[in-house]
Amino acid sequence: MSLSTRQILTLGELDSSEFDGILRLSMQMKKDLATGAAHHLLKNKTLAMIFQKPSTRTRISFEVGMYQLGGHAINLSSGDMQLSRGESIADTARTISRYADCLMARVYDHDQIEALAKHSTIPVINGLSNTFHPCQTLADFVTMLERKGSLRGLHIAWIGDGNNVCNSMMYGAALSGATMSIATPAGLRPSAQALRDASKLTTIDLTTDPTKAAAGADVIATDTFKSIHDSGGVNEDKLFPKYQVSDATMSVAEPDAIFLHCLPATRGREVTSSVIDGPQSAVWDEAENRLHSQKALLALLMGAAPDI
Repeated sequence: MSLSTRQILTLGELDSSEFDGILRLSMQMKKDLATGAAHHLLKNKTLAMIFQKPSTRTRISFEVGMYQLGGHAINLSSGDMQLSRGESIADTARTISRYADCLMARVYDHDQIEALAKHSTIPVINGLSNTFHPCQTLADFVTMLERKGSLRGLHIAWIGDGNNVCNSMMYGAALSGATMSIATPAGLRPSAQALRDASKLTTIDLTTDPTKAAAGADVIATDTFKSIHDSGGVNEDKLFPKYQVSDATMSVAEPDAIFLHCLPATRGREVTSSVIDGPQSAVWDEAENRLHSQKALLALLMGAAPDI
């Protein structure tokens, strides 16, 4: 199996069969790891990781993933690089391309990951930007596939800010045959371009009513109301109280609906403790699946993935 792209910046670079292949390989790698099977597919390969912003799951999952695949990951804080002294993104990308086999970057501005991709000669992965979070979406859909058995026809409700996670999830829905209802405050809708792209392949409904979005949903997902890239200007207390995912929200979804949150979570704000810590929550499987889905992606981008 191989991918037709060397850059994963939004998920819009993939077709449906490639998306499905990543998910299936992720699940196989998870199964093999549990049985003790080793996949040293990336021996002598190096992943360079640039972090402009804090990270728990992204850093740990990529670093552990490279180790389990037999490779090595280098953590590069942008403040410790020559980027902090004015070296251009283009020159940084060209230099890293001479040393490493793949580059992952977690950046504030999506334009920066695009610039890194433009000037790199190695595969580039968006580890999170202000407008997209494709690695999170891969883990989300692996989790849905594990819990539901099939993705086609699933209905996903997104409730909260139409942010980077929501934007990439729309691509995931389009590529998998799922549908989405997105409930956000009127001024915080998701990316218009991502909405147009996803709507070519599936149904994406926008609303300001979280109960309407959650009605009959198989999956309910949310995120923090204030993302770490936000510099202010959003009055959370005024806009978001009705978008909290609570037991009442879950009660209008399907009885076997699952709850997803990319974490970190603020209990009592975007979600109640009874939901995120309750029996319908899949957030810990979701967090673990960052490891497996990124291992699959790394193997595929570096041309070492097994057939499944």
